[in-house]
Amino acid sequence: MMVNDVLFLLVILGANIIQGITGFAGTILAMSPSLLLVGYPVAKPVLNVLALLSGFYVFIGNTKNVNWKELWKIVAWMAAGIAAGIFIKSLFSGQEGILQKLLGVFVVLLAVQGIYKMFRPKKNGEPEEEQKPVSPATVLFLPLAGIVHGIFVSGGPLLVSYLTKKNLDKVTFRATISTVWVFLNTLVLFDDIRAGLWNPSLLKIQLIAIPFLLAGMFIGSKLYARMSQQLFMKITYVLLFISGISLLVK
Repeated sequence: MMVNDVLFLLVILGANIIQGITGFAGTILAMSPSLLLVGYPVAKPVLNVLALLSGFYVFIGNTKNVNWKELWKIVAWMAAGIAAGIFIKSLFSGQEGILQKLLGVFVVLLAVQGIYKMFRPKKNGEPEEEQKPVSPATVLFLPLAGIVHGIFVSGGPLLVSYLTKKNLDKVTFRATISTVWVFLNTLVLFDDIRAGLWNPSLLKIQLIAIPFLLAGMFIGSKLYARMSQQLFMKITYVLLFISGISLLVK
């Protein structure tokens, strides 16, 4: 096994510790270094399947905590976006970096906005965040998230931007977003198979990567159990910021 392959596995371990804590950000944090280490034809299909498995890992123990009403809305909108993303990817073949950097700018701005709202002092009489109405335009994050997911398997930050506005508690948030990946990453897997990305060499890398995924998820789950709601949301916004920066520096 080459040095780059070993480093790729270590990236998967670290990224899935984060995935185990929050239910998102693992793939997008892993994508940039993975593209440099093993290239798009390996990184994209392998990380997609690992994200599918990590979502299933969380779903198995948290079925009763899934917000199914939100889930079906998310899956419908994002599935349409994934179809559009696959089409856009074919138009920008070899130029994905342009789309990736535009996404990075947007994600960083969203994260900065969320961090500002969390840490700014509340004025007397100002309603709490959970009492504020959610704009109908918020649903537009979902097809955009699907488009990004169809191209980079990294729609998590935009989906988080939608779900954080729904003010779900940390258990429901994590269970719902993890279950989303079970459905949507299965669609991406079918497209990768159709595109001919899977071969015996890739399957071998995938099988070797699974223990690193499980170890990361186990560690992340243990850390998650010790966190308060406030700390969880702070980490969520910070990870959004890191995710955006990782897209810009690639």
